[in-house]
Amino acid sequence: MTFGRFKQRALAALALTCLPLLATAHAHFSGSTDPHPWQLNMREGVTPTAHAAYDAHMIVLWICVVIGILVFGAMAVAIFKFRKSKGAVPDTSFVHSTKLEAIWTAIPVLILIGLAFPATSGLLRMYDVRDAAMTVKVTGYQWMWKYDYLGEGVGFSSRLNRKHDELRQSGKVVTAADDPHYLLDVDNVLVLPVGTKIRFVITADDVIHSWWVPDLGWKQDAVPGIVNEAWAQIDQPGIYRGQCAELCGKDHGFMPIVVKAVSKDEFASWLAAEKAKHAPPAAPAPAAPAPAAPAAPAAEAKPADAATATTTSQTTPPAAATAAQAG
Repeated sequence: MTFGRFKQRALAALALTCLPLLATAHAHFSGSTDPHPWQLNMREGVTPTAHAAYDAHMIVLWICVVIGILVFGAMAVAIFKFRKSKGAVPDTSFVHSTKLEAIWTAIPVLILIGLAFPATSGLLRMYDVRDAAMTVKVTGYQWMWKYDYLGEGVGFSSRLNRKHDELRQSGKVVTAADDPHYLLDVDNVLVLPVGTKIRFVITADDVIHSWWVPDLGWKQDAVPGIVNEAWAQIDQPGIYRGQCAELCGKDHGFMPIVVKAVSKDEFASWLAAEKAKHAPPAAPAPAAPAPAAPAAPAAEAKPADAATATTTSQTTPPAAATAAQAG
C-alpha cells in the first residue's frame, strides 16, 4: 500500500470519527429549526418528547462510535500488523473460545437492556395526556386540515397557501428565490401557547392521513372512525412546519402544517379575537309594545252610567208589585 492511499484512508477514518462532534455542534449552534442542505443530525426539537428522542439518539450514536472504533481498530491492527509481507503465519489450531464468545454476546445484551429502560419510560410519557390545559381536535381531509379548539367555540380549516398552489400549477421551476418555504405555508396557521401542555385528538373524515411536525417530536396517524391522542408542550415561540406523512391521494404532497407558538398573553388575545369573529350574530331586539288607548273622560262616562241605571229600572219590577202578585 502506498503512503498516499494510506493517508486517504486515515483521513476518511478521522472524518467518520468526527461526524458525531459535527452533528452535536450543528444541533446546538444552528439558529433555525428549518432543514437545510448538508444537515448532519436530527432536530433537537422544542418539546419534552423531542428532547427525549434527541438525547436517546445521541447516546446510541456515541455507543455506535465507540463500538466502531474498537471493531475497525482491531481490524486495522490485524490487517497491518499481521500481514503476510511481515512474515505472519496463521494460527490454524485456533477454533473457538467459549470465554470470548460469551463476552461478545453479553456486551450487546447489556447495552440493549440499558437502552430499554429510558426508551420505555419515554414511550410511556409520550402517551400520558393527563393534566392537559387545553385540547385541540385535528381532522384530516383530502387535502387539508381542520382544527377545533374544544370548549372554546373556535375552529377553522387550514390548507396550502394560495400563492404556493398557483406556483405549483404554473409549470415553472420554483426556487428559494420565489419562496423559501415553498409548499410549506398555509392560509390559516395553528396558533398555540408556549409553556402549556396541549392535548391533541386526531382523526380523519375520508382516508388515512398522518399529522407530523418534526419539531414536536412525534407523528400520529389520523384514521377515519378512530380518535388517536398525543400531547405537546412547546418550549419557545416560533414557527414550526410539518406535512401529512401518510399517502392519502393525488394531493398528498400539498397538505402542509404550520404551527405558530406564541406567549400565553398573545394567545389569549388571539383566542378572544377569534371568538368574536366566530360568534353568532346578535338576535334582533324585540319590537316595542303598542301604546295603550287613552281612558275616556269622566264627564262622558256619567251619562252612560245614568242610561244603564234607567234601563235596569225599567226591566226590573218593583218589590211591592212582586209581593202583591204573590198574594
